Amino acid sequence: MSDAGAPGRAVEAVWRIESARLIAGLARMTGDVGLSEDLAQDALVAALERWPQSGVPENPGAWLTATAKNRAIDLARRGRRFENRREQLAHEAGMRMAMDAAEHEAATSGPGDDLLALIFTCCHPLLGAEARVALTLRLTPSPVVELNRAVAVGMAFGPAGGLELVDGLLERGELAGYHLLFSVRADLLAKLDRPDEARAEFERAAAMTENARERELMLARAAVLLSS
Repeated sequence: MSDAGAPGRAVEAVWRIESARLIAGLARMTGDVGLSEDLAQDALVAALERWPQSGVPENPGAWLTATAKNRAIDLARRGRRFENRREQLAHEAGMRMAMDAAEHEAATSGPGDDLLALIFTCCHPLLGAEARVALTLRLTPSPVVELNRAVAVGMAFGPAGGLELVDGLLERGELAGYHLLFSVRADLLAKLDRPDEARAEFERAAAMTENARERELMLARAAVLLSS
């Protein structure tokens, strides 16, 4: 008569031998010891559930390792899908709010808000990094187009690259009286964790604009930076 407890004893023996090596290998894979211990435990539970029916595999240690790694891959994929979806939803919500604001301002303050619409379009998450930059290139070269390009570069490749382009405009004296230049610079500085400089630029932009709504928004951003 077969020994019904054999698979359970096999799991226990394999776990004593393989657990430390299994957790170490998973930690190298995930970079998280706590998660690796959980994954190893999941593999142990799977062995306790399956081995009594399927029998003890020829290489029990390899079975536990493969099961734990497959579990780690599944978790990573689900995490990436969730994070990507969350970021996309956040961007889309921000995009809708920004476009609504741009349409409202366009109805009350003239064509200057077309630039804002272009900026928000360039930042859409469904556009690839190269497409965001290429989109800013609807048009005859000009200082305003270069500012649009700086926004796109900042979104696609990081705020430091965008700030470099904006500072180039400042050094050349282009758009010196254009409030959105300083608003864009302030936003890039804030993303670079330079709050004092960012606040000063938001305040400068607010003082330059004649649009009351824009002034309120810029002063609000400056106030947030002051309290942070």
